[in-house]
Amino acid sequence: MSNPTADWEQVGDRFYRKVKLYDAIFDQDLELENYIIAGAPYGGAIGICESPHSFSHSDTALALYRDEGKLHNYRAAQAAKSGIDIYSCSGKLIRHIKWDKGSIRGLGWSEDERLLVVSEDGTVRCYYDLQGDFTQFSLGFGAEKHKVKACRFWPSGFVAILANNHLVAVTHYIEPRPKLLAIPPGDELHSWTIIPPAYTLSRSVEVLLAVGQTIYVVDASETEDRVLPNGPFKHISVSPNGLYVTLYTEDGMVWVITSDFQNKIGEYESKAKTPPKDVQWCGNDAVMLAWEDEVHLIGPNGASLRYYFDGWVHLLPDIDGVRLVTNDVCEFLQKVPDCTEHVFKLGSSSPASVLLDAVDQLEKKSPKADENIRLIRSNLPDAVGTCVQAAGQEFNGHWQKQLLKAASFGKSILDLYSSDDFVDMCETLRILNAVRDYRIGLPLSYDQYRRLTSEKLIQRLMNRHEYLLAFRLSDYLRLPTNKIHVHWASQKVRTSTEDEDTICNAVVSKLNNKPGISFEVVARAAYDEGRSHLATELLNHETRAGKQVPLLLAMEEDEIALDKALESGDTDLVFFVLLQLKKKLPLASFFRLLTNRPIATAIVESSAKGQDQELLKDLYYQDDRRLDGANLLFSEALNQTVPQTKADKLKLAAKLLGDSKDPTSTFYSRSYNEAQALIRVQASLDHDSDTHYSGLSLNETLLRLIKTGYGKRAAKLQSDFKVPEKTWWWVRLRGLVAKRDFGEIEEVSKQKRSPIGWEPFFNEVLGAGNQKLAGLFVPKCTGLSAQERSEMWVKCGMVAKAGEELAKVKDVNGLEELRAKARGGEAAEIERMINQFRSRK
Repeated sequence: MSNPTADWEQVGDRFYRKVKLYDAIFDQDLELENYIIAGAPYGGAIGICESPHSFSHSDTALALYRDEGKLHNYRAAQAAKSGIDIYSCSGKLIRHIKWDKGSIRGLGWSEDERLLVVSEDGTVRCYYDLQGDFTQFSLGFGAEKHKVKACRFWPSGFVAILANNHLVAVTHYIEPRPKLLAIPPGDELHSWTIIPPAYTLSRSVEVLLAVGQTIYVVDASETEDRVLPNGPFKHISVSPNGLYVTLYTEDGMVWVITSDFQNKIGEYESKAKTPPKDVQWCGNDAVMLAWEDEVHLIGPNGASLRYYFDGWVHLLPDIDGVRLVTNDVCEFLQKVPDCTEHVFKLGSSSPASVLLDAVDQLEKKSPKADENIRLIRSNLPDAVGTCVQAAGQEFNGHWQKQLLKAASFGKSILDLYSSDDFVDMCETLRILNAVRDYRIGLPLSYDQYRRLTSEKLIQRLMNRHEYLLAFRLSDYLRLPTNKIHVHWASQKVRTSTEDEDTICNAVVSKLNNKPGISFEVVARAAYDEGRSHLATELLNHETRAGKQVPLLLAMEEDEIALDKALESGDTDLVFFVLLQLKKKLPLASFFRLLTNRPIATAIVESSAKGQDQELLKDLYYQDDRRLDGANLLFSEALNQTVPQTKADKLKLAAKLLGDSKDPTSTFYSRSYNEAQALIRVQASLDHDSDTHYSGLSLNETLLRLIKTGYGKRAAKLQSDFKVPEKTWWWVRLRGLVAKRDFGEIEEVSKQKRSPIGWEPFFNEVLGAGNQKLAGLFVPKCTGLSAQERSEMWVKCGMVAKAGEELAKVKDVNGLEELRAKARGGEAAEIERMINQFRSRK
């Protein structure tokens, strides 16, 4: 096995290494010099598109992607094959995506490996699963008129520059809201780049523009000239941490300055007669200049290193290094990690290096192994930790094993040592080695994996349809597998050529009884592919009605959606379904759905009572609920202020019940007709007098007529409306008393009988203060006892008359009680009556 330092190169006081990831990547006929390449972060996909100068020749393009180096190749000249080809890093074709939106001006990747393609007219497509599914939006702000010139991307957004130098920023891909930045100068643009929002003080993206001899900084609100000398600058590049900026001048000088443009960190003279085609950062410590087949690596203090290649090379920066892509090979260039340098550096005497040598001596059964351990015994825990970390930084399986052997040997000697880090690293390396395999093509470094997380790595595997490995990694990491099952099933229903029943059985048998499974997601995928029957069958296995119903509505399975909602017992869900159905269906169709569904009908009725009276009328009419419909019209009539409108409402209510033979309906119909007649009478009375009658009940109208002196009209109204005699006498009595028409009351007292008796007359007149007239009614109260009539006489102030009533029934005790109440002559009269009864004894 070759020495791990064989591919190390020293740049200043630091070492850099170039690790071969894959070879024989592309066909030798593919001319990479005619393409630009964009790489996704964390060892993700690589996008290749034709250089901008060729966009004008054709409106089509082909993109090649490959996994960790997934390649996008835009071939404008081949219209028959125009589109985007997605490859794994090792050259395995994943997907061909058709492109039909014209010349491509921007190609980039999001942090979660969404492919962003920006066309010349400002159309942006976000391909979110490597399988051709996308969302689309437009930049606006004149992009269609002025055309997009170029784009710069960061993990969660991008900036597009238009031909008029205007800048449009998109900060989120999930909910894109393009925003126009401050207007920059319109002079010739030499180069430009961006500083992502995470690394600016304003937390807004900043754009660096090389215009004329200087640099302009543009954000959302202003454009600022940094007044730099020695321009124009042919290249600008910002370090991954946003702290440093590299500038390449026209005369071949490289400047490295802070991103606030206050301090100069270093410079380098390339001595090249032509500017490089690309300038990128390698981590945060070095800058790379790339020509066709030559790369310069510039470290601190101007130290440099040169690499030469057999063909055209492209630079793809990542968080901890740069991927170098040619037709023949994909390599990873990075600064040698500190832990790796401590272990393998030539002549290193670090404890970790000694521990590794001890394991080698142990395998040779040399006593020097024990000497090495005694030499580093005090630093053995640090040596074990360094070997564990160095193992994670290695791509070579042999040296991974050797370093882990060293760590295992060292920790076995220690009395107290936590093996957690060692176990975690073994687990991580098994994962990394699995996905780095050429059949998968995801050459993640250890640092990239830690940033990416295992959940997102499994998502990348699912997007590549590597389900077996995704299952194994999930089981190994003790992660839930429900999303993998659902993703597999969704792809199954999209791509399978079997009949729908066979597909349904296969999916159900695989997913049934699995925890956390959502059949709704799978059914939606089937529906999106035009397989409605399959979607409906799959939804029958979804246990959550809240998941079933929205998709059923989208599929226009309205009756099934309503029945599922009703079965769930969730009134909110039922109401949601009814609301959606009412919006999209004709009213007659909507009411037909409610037939034989009393719960749904009740919910509609309850909601309509407070919000939609017209809907309620239509519902009653549709269900032939005439009485309910008439009552609704009656309640509306009560709320009307205009008499004619009120009468019209009542007329409609009466007409609605006119043909019914039901006794209750007949009664209501007659009542509504009478109410109409009363309204007309009241309107006439309002017109003929100064008194207001509208809105009164029949009894109140009669009372007011009597009080205002229209007794005859009141009597006629009583006759017309057939007011019961007792009711009429009561109303008449109270009206006369209120009017203080005691003469009329006295005339009434001359009648022989009263339907309501004479006691009410006595009480009402007495209440009005006319004791004398009230006394006329006492003798007429023949149905009362003598004692009760005596009390009535007393209330009228006629104690002697009260005594006569008691004397008729020989109530001596009552007379004695009256004696206490009598005064003057009445007292003597009472005394005479008492004595008369005593003398008889």
